[in-house]
Amino acid sequence: MAEGKVKVGIIGSQFQADIHAASFQILNEAEVVAIASPTPGNAAELAKRYNIPRVFTDYREMLKERDIEMVTIAAPNSLHAQMTKDIAAAGKHIVCEKPLAMTIAEGEEMIAVAKQQGVLLMYGEELFFTPKYLKAKEMADAGAFGKIYLVKQSEKHFGPHSPWFWDVNRSGGGAFMDLGCHGIAFCYFFLGRSPIKSVYCQMGTYVHRDKTKAEDDSLCILEFANGAVGLIENSWARRGGMDDRIEVFGEAGVTYANLHMGNALPTFSENGYGYAVEKAPTTKGWTYPVFEELWNYGTPQELAHFARCARGKETPQATGEDGLVVMHALYAGYASAGEGRKISMPYEPPPGVKKPIDLWLNGPARAQAAQR
Repeated sequence: MAEGKVKVGIIGSQFQADIHAASFQILNEAEVVAIASPTPGNAAELAKRYNIPRVFTDYREMLKERDIEMVTIAAPNSLHAQMTKDIAAAGKHIVCEKPLAMTIAEGEEMIAVAKQQGVLLMYGEELFFTPKYLKAKEMADAGAFGKIYLVKQSEKHFGPHSPWFWDVNRSGGGAFMDLGCHGIAFCYFFLGRSPIKSVYCQMGTYVHRDKTKAEDDSLCILEFANGAVGLIENSWARRGGMDDRIEVFGEAGVTYANLHMGNALPTFSENGYGYAVEKAPTTKGWTYPVFEELWNYGTPQELAHFARCARGKETPQATGEDGLVVMHALYAGYASAGEGRKISMPYEPPPGVKKPIDLWLNGPARAQAAQR
């Protein structure tokens, strides 16, 4: 077994890649030794910011570096499958950011190739590691709330940082694809991975019609085999910065967790200041700057765990298989919104569907609404 810190390469140079690089600097388990991005100057800028020694404009060249043991993918959804196959072929462990892929078939192929090559495919879902949410699960598992009948997860802001998110051909969907994958995974995880029995979804494009064909707001109801319900609310249309929270209801109790407000300093400023919280558009007036933001999200803990998994010290808590469960639910959600009905699971999309959002964009319910 290798000694010292796990050597990591990052594919990507924008928002999520920056979070990865910053998180790894907090860790003792791993260090970033290389970064790859095709955008001229971006990789070099990120490397300079975090003292990363090697920079590549082609990730396939980075994969030739023999000392790299684990690679994180912080690239557009449409690239996840091919990058995973290339990383696996190079014999390196994989951390793939959510969602796992563009299609169910891609996700299945990613899982298969990782197994064939004997490497780990780990799924980047930080809500499995968020301290406040983990405390809620610890209490629930200890019986604090009795039998759980409802879990709510909400993530809302005014839209993503990078232009590719708005392009459905690169993202596969909008707010539900981008944020709903968190809520689906969290409810599934919180409820002990009870199978999802049905999905009902309502979505629309209310604010960002000039930017995207995708939905910028969605509501989703999941029914689980154990009798519990998951309610997921997602938005790219909420002004005022990031809002992320959960609610857990059981026959014997309830708990509420607001990810940001419990770690914020209520602040008023006429002049504004540098940074408050992710996605906050201004720091003038009343704002709620957070502290230890990455730690409160859970990303450093997630990546430390994955580094220990790469050395065989732990078993992955978030896997490609978890990501595939989410993909099936995402497809069912878009189909539900497109058809205007609850979708029973398991759900297999019709042949020829290239991306999840097509089931909504081309669905009969949406066509009827457009004619009104």
